[in-house]
Amino acid sequence: VLLFNERAIVGVLPAAEHPSDNSLVVSHPGATYGGLVHDGGLTGERTLEALQAVTSFYRAQGYASLQYKALPHTYAQTPAQDDLYALFRLGAVRTRCDLSSTIDLAARRPRPDRRRRALKKALNQVNVEWDALAWQQVWQLIADNLARKHDASPVHSAQELATLHQRFPEHIRVVCAMHQGKPVAAVVLFNSRQVWHAQYIASNEAGHELNALDAVFESAINRAAESGARYFDFGTSNEHAGKVLNAGLYRFKTEFGGGGVAHEFYQLNLQ
Repeated sequence: VLLFNERAIVGVLPAAEHPSDNSLVVSHPGATYGGLVHDGGLTGERTLEALQAVTSFYRAQGYASLQYKALPHTYAQTPAQDDLYALFRLGAVRTRCDLSSTIDLAARRPRPDRRRRALKKALNQVNVEWDALAWQQVWQLIADNLARKHDASPVHSAQELATLHQRFPEHIRVVCAMHQGKPVAAVVLFNSRQVWHAQYIASNEAGHELNALDAVFESAINRAAESGARYFDFGTSNEHAGKVLNAGLYRFKTEFGGGGVAHEFYQLNLQ
């Protein structure tokens, strides 16, 4: 949805109808978050007016409700949570909250001794390589890991990842730990100027034995800091629509020096 002030575009809302509920529109069903996008001009009452216009538009289209996945504050280039205030004013209800582990690269928390020991062990036995493998190899490692641990499949195919990397080589990166010429752990990164985000994290049994992910993450975190990014985001660790936290996974991510960032979902009744 494009938002105009006279003839000038002042904002965009990425949204689509829910795949299994034609009465619900979601911003955005195919993305982790998807709030209002603007250049900083939608603040205060103007944000409220913008969301009022959005709700009027979707009500006229016959939709019963709007789900709004708010932008986690770390992804905004400057503070921009006026939309949360506007949602409050419009009577929105928070229906879900996920928890991500994120490192503030300017104020990284101390790592526990076991992470330091694991990194030392890994660096003695693996080599870290960037963008050096065929995406099919990376995808297979990711697919095997998701099937073994979660009985799930990657959202992207190997070809889609390869295409994204080709189109956005600085923003879609892969970091691998190699042992005896084979990948044993890998992380696929989706990077912006503000945040480097670990989209996929995978390790096989050999990688676990070698603590290979410690070497991969340390290399990625250091590069993110060198790039001028502000945050390194490990992603959420939730199940069952946010109501269950995978405590072991969250602890592992947080031990690299991060803290919690909430991913909030709001529901607006359009009727």
